[in-house]
Amino acid sequence: MRNKLSFAAALALAGISAAVAGQTSDAIVRKPTEVHAGIYVLDPAHGKITWSVDHLGFSTYVGQFTDMSATLTLDPRTPSAGRLQARVGTESVGTFNEALDRHIKTADFLDTAKFPTARFIATGIRLTDADSAEINGNLTLRGVTKPIVILADFHQAGTNPIDGRYSVGFDGHARIKRSEFGVSYGLPAVGDDVTLHFEAEFKLQPGSAATTGDQ
Repeated sequence: MRNKLSFAAALALAGISAAVAGQTSDAIVRKPTEVHAGIYVLDPAHGKITWSVDHLGFSTYVGQFTDMSATLTLDPRTPSAGRLQARVGTESVGTFNEALDRHIKTADFLDTAKFPTARFIATGIRLTDADSAEINGNLTLRGVTKPIVILADFHQAGTNPIDGRYSVGFDGHARIKRSEFGVSYGLPAVGDDVTLHFEAEFKLQPGSAATTGDQ
């Protein structure tokens, strides 16, 4: 009897999943030109920065920042008019190594007590192909502001089957020299070049599409 009930439950769940997929599949678009215009806010549960840096030539240190917030303004008719602002809580840095995490938060590296926030403000967006863009902007880290370039790729947009909200997803990459932001500890044994990988899902804000002329 238990096996029959489990099998029935599995079928029921499969039916629900199929119904949800059927309801939302038509809404998914993979062309940036078909995305709803409007103001989007980052879903904090699905926005992270993964960083990596060379360690003595033997391995690559990898960690993440998980405390992020961002606002994105999109108009597919005029991509270059898009705007992006992001904030990162530096205290959220993590490597799954407690001792290393504590060290990274000290003045040797991020000095999170003195500089708890990093910020990025886009200054220009340029399409490089049908679903990719070059985002120029200013990164402020440890109180130092420098221009950086993010190479971003569009994933898709449409109604999220979990929460029913219109969402858009991107990922991106950038490379910075940590010494330019006052982080020189361990050079050159620990690499100067830091690679940043961004993953982000944004939610369209209610009413914002109408304000941009999107119907």
